[in-house]
Amino acid sequence: MDMVVKTQHIPAPGETVLSGSFFMNPGGKGANQAVAVARLGGEAVFISKIGNDVFGKQFSQLFREEGIDTSHLVSDEHLPSGVALITVDEAGENSIVVASGANAALDSKDIQGALEQIASSAILLVQLEIPMKTVDYVVRFAAGKGVKVILNPAPANTLSQDLLECVHILTPNKKEASMIAGIDVTDMGSAREAAKIIRAKGARNVVVTMGSLGALIYADGEFSIVAARLVETVDTTGAGDVFNGALAVAVAEGKSLVEAVDTACEAAAISVTRLGAQSSIPYRAELIARQSNATRG
Repeated sequence: MDMVVKTQHIPAPGETVLSGSFFMNPGGKGANQAVAVARLGGEAVFISKIGNDVFGKQFSQLFREEGIDTSHLVSDEHLPSGVALITVDEAGENSIVVASGANAALDSKDIQGALEQIASSAILLVQLEIPMKTVDYVVRFAAGKGVKVILNPAPANTLSQDLLECVHILTPNKKEASMIAGIDVTDMGSAREAAKIIRAKGARNVVVTMGSLGALIYADGEFSIVAARLVETVDTTGAGDVFNGALAVAVAEGKSLVEAVDTACEAAAISVTRLGAQSSIPYRAELIARQSNATRG
């Protein structure tokens, strides 16, 4: 559950800022991505762990209302559902602290019942708000079954070469690309160098999201750049998750990687014009309308 405060600026250590607005909104990177997949026309099966508490019960109901398959959603009897404390400034930038709760207890035995479903899926979309051992296990399993793995390496963490070799598309942002490649990524030039390093480590295709600079694609030894959309930013919370969910749907539908990234940039652009994570995720009709307007323009 995201607990969001909208304020003039993100406080420095020791600073107290008096703010106006507060609201709660369902979040979590995996949940955001699952909702994005469902709203954008994909058949989403969400594998996760929640607490046996009021938030967990609310999440289960909300996911079902979104049309998400929750048959592999596990409830933990001891740990609470995860929460995030989020501060959003006037420019739409955010600062986030996550208490993982039940998310940190999702292990390989919890997903045994979902393996058949995973093996028959077009895409496995994974992020790093669950234990790395679980990520490693499920990514290896999916790759072994010929399922395309999209790994969003967020929050930033160290990734082994064995894991990266199982990844079809890796989608780091600047900070995450810096950690994985071991160099500072600050512009498109350094992003290109980082993408080459990451590709050499094993990831088949690399998509570095660069915020207002757009997205850099490195595939088949060639670079492509998809421009960011010019929008009035309200809140960037969850934008990366929308990007990844939209990317997964587009790839599953057979679009080329450049076309899929373009679609993902469009979806993320819509989301940053709204407050919140899941509350900001667009529906397929909105995305189609925006793309049609851009084409006519």
